[in-house]
Amino acid sequence: MIETISEWFWWDRLWLPFNLTWTDLEDKDGRVYGKVSDLYITLPYSMGFLIIRYIFERFVATPLAAFLGLREKTKQNVEYNAILEHYYASRSKTPGKVDITGLSKKCGWSSRHMERWFRRRRNQERPGVLKKFREKPWFYNLREVWTAYPKQSILESQYWYYILEMSFYWSLLLSITFDVKRKDFKEQIIHHLATLTLLAFSWCANYIRVGTLVMLVHDSSDVFLESAKVLNYAKWEKTCNSLFALFAVVFMVTRLIIFPFWIIHCTWVYPPDHYPVFFGYYFFNAMLGILLMLHIFWAYLIVSMLKKLLFGSVTLSYHKQNN
Repeated sequence: MIETISEWFWWDRLWLPFNLTWTDLEDKDGRVYGKVSDLYITLPYSMGFLIIRYIFERFVATPLAAFLGLREKTKQNVEYNAILEHYYASRSKTPGKVDITGLSKKCGWSSRHMERWFRRRRNQERPGVLKKFREKPWFYNLREVWTAYPKQSILESQYWYYILEMSFYWSLLLSITFDVKRKDFKEQIIHHLATLTLLAFSWCANYIRVGTLVMLVHDSSDVFLESAKVLNYAKWEKTCNSLFALFAVVFMVTRLIIFPFWIIHCTWVYPPDHYPVFFGYYFFNAMLGILLMLHIFWAYLIVSMLKKLLFGSVTLSYHKQNN
């Protein structure tokens, strides 16, 4: 019975695109993938490494490259074409004459135009000097999130980021029943369960790149809220209120603008150009949709608190709106 349920639960079609199986995500050819057993591990580790690495790449490595005289060659970006992008990703990066002729008819372009497009598209994909210097092109270009999916090796920083983040949310879920019950108690439960489900699925289905971006977007505003809470306890009211206002701005930008119009757009629009949609595609986007609805709910609470702060005599009492 248990064996049957396990086989059904781990059925390839639920987790992976058509024509792919779990054997395709076994470590080989220098690529390392996340494993289900990894999710059981909860080790104490500092997220400072990820932050230091990002700061180093952005503010040290790039200026250093410029100081050393390393310059990125100007590349001509090709115009986006869904038919050609799908062919490029799923069929071949160097089509033959017969395929060029067929694609020319579909796109209404000349054969010469088609050959130029594929040549520039190949050049566009080659990493430049600064890209090698900084690493992770998908961090800056969301189309790169799905390049070569699902055969994308996991970085060590991503591994630890996932392990720590999931451990943190498990602790929140377990402790919320012992904490003081707040107005958004049910929403907190839904949020933690949706986040854990989303992280676990993205790990197993190798949605690691987009999962990392989702976590970064959600974590970016928390530092301001937690700092404001500390200052609130210390009775630094003016500084506390200023930080809360800054938190509100960052929350609105990351959760209501970047999250739906960049991240969800990336997970909903781009994947079909690279592989046939499958159950996991809809499931993952449904989880993101649930998080977005919770963001809207918390944004309403934050705006209400800001109104009272600006037009009333209210001292901020921070209940965790968005963790």
